[in-house]
Amino acid sequence: MKLYSWNVNGIRAVLRKGELQSFIQQYDPDILCLQEIKAAPEQITADFPGYHAHYHSARKPGYAGTAILSKQQPLRYRDGLPEELIEKFQLASDAYGAPAEEGRVIAAEFADVWVVTVYTPNSKGDLSRLALRQQQWDPAFLAYVCGLQRGLYGAAKPVLFCGDLNVAHTEDDLARPKENVKKHGFTKEERAGFDAMVAAGFHDTFRLFTSGNGHYSWWSHWGKARERNVGWRIDYWLASSQLVPRITAAAILPQQMGSDHCPVMVELATSVTPS
Repeated sequence: MKLYSWNVNGIRAVLRKGELQSFIQQYDPDILCLQEIKAAPEQITADFPGYHAHYHSARKPGYAGTAILSKQQPLRYRDGLPEELIEKFQLASDAYGAPAEEGRVIAAEFADVWVVTVYTPNSKGDLSRLALRQQQWDPAFLAYVCGLQRGLYGAAKPVLFCGDLNVAHTEDDLARPKENVKKHGFTKEERAGFDAMVAAGFHDTFRLFTSGNGHYSWWSHWGKARERNVGWRIDYWLASSQLVPRITAAAILPQQMGSDHCPVMVELATSVTPS
């Protein structure tokens, strides 16, 4: 089965352009996780025949938000982070809002796996949200996916999580690493957050199959960056160790237009079903 993740940078715009519909028709995903939908469910008028659609929107209109479309009905959905983790890591409001109220996380439970989509807060150009990332969001999210594995928030199952993590993990994950050291998306603090996920037993599925640079999922609108492939790999699928033997492929789809991000894909050897 094939699972895709895509930061659409506004679901209404990508629907209006027909890009999302054509993507689904061409790739026929079993599960499609979306980030930055920037819409409430009642604003999404499109139907997705053959799919169960679940949305988790931000309280702030037109901002952030996530969605999961799946051919199989999940056993359950969990929206957001657990209240105990919000309290433990003090994910309260800052100058930009309340990250726990921005529709950033959905977990869908299937028979043998949790599928999680996340839209990680951006640290901002002035790094004004870097402390939130390092001290609050990153450890809270990692605690959540580890908790899902251990059965703290439902049945204990391996986790496959995806989304816009807003960090290039290594120098191979962006076109110009030297120029971006200490800049948002490539600070040592953000990269350490990714290191912690790896140390906890999660595997970057793309790197199971592909090494080296030149493989990116986001490009700036400026300077013909996408045309010149001056990009960043900040969109991922990470898998619990238990799932790695089932992963048969992982890919980035830079040819898919419609957003400043492109979709990323992972393929599992057996189907994820709800029962």
